[in-house]
Amino acid sequence: MTIYGYARVSSADQNEDRQLLAIEALGVPPKNIFIDKQSGKDFHRPNYLKMREALQEEDLLYIKSIDRLGRNYDEIQNQWRIITKDKGADIVVIDMPLLDTRRCKDLIGTFISDVVLQLLSFVAQNERENIRQRQAEGIAVAKLKGIRFGRPEKPVPDNFSELVKQWECKQIKTSEILQLCNMSRSTFYIRLKEYKHSTRKGK
Repeated sequence: MTIYGYARVSSADQNEDRQLLAIEALGVPPKNIFIDKQSGKDFHRPNYLKMREALQEEDLLYIKSIDRLGRNYDEIQNQWRIITKDKGADIVVIDMPLLDTRRCKDLIGTFISDVVLQLLSFVAQNERENIRQRQAEGIAVAKLKGIRFGRPEKPVPDNFSELVKQWECKQIKTSEILQLCNMSRSTFYIRLKEYKHSTRKGK
C-alpha cells in the first residue's frame, strides 16, 4: 500500500501550508503529495489527474476536507466512485472521520458514508455558488462607485491635440503618431474618438 495526499487552493496567492501540515502529520511522504492551485469547479487539474493515475488498488489517499477535492456536486460523487470503486483505493477526509473508506465497509457503514459524502458535496458546491454571487455583487457595487476594472487606460501625451492636428494635415504618418503616443492603433483611435467628442462638447 502506498499513501498519497492531495491539496488544493483556488489561486496562486493562497497558501496550502495548513493542508500540507495535516497530510504530512499522517506520514505521507512529501514526494507523494500532489498540489493544485486552481478552482475546484471541475477536475481538469494537472496534478489531480497525475495523482489519480498513480493510485493503485489498496492505496490510500488523504485530503484535508471534501471541498479541497472539489466544489462540483456531481463530479465529487463521480471522482469518489472512480477512486474507490474503479481504482480500488481508499480515501480519508481528515476533517470528517466518517468519510474514511477503510472503516465500516458493511451495508450500514457504506450507507452512512454515502449520505455524508452527498451532504458535504452539496455544501461544497453551494459555497462555491455563494462565493461567485458575493463576487458579482461586490463588482456591481464597485462599478456603481466608479471603480474601474481591468488594465488602466493609457494616458494621452500632453501634446496630443497638436499631434492630432499634424496627423490630420498629413505632416506625420500614422506609424509616427502611434510611436509618439506610445499606443497601439486600436488604442489611438479610441483616444482620438474621445478627444474629438470632448472637443465638440467644449464648443
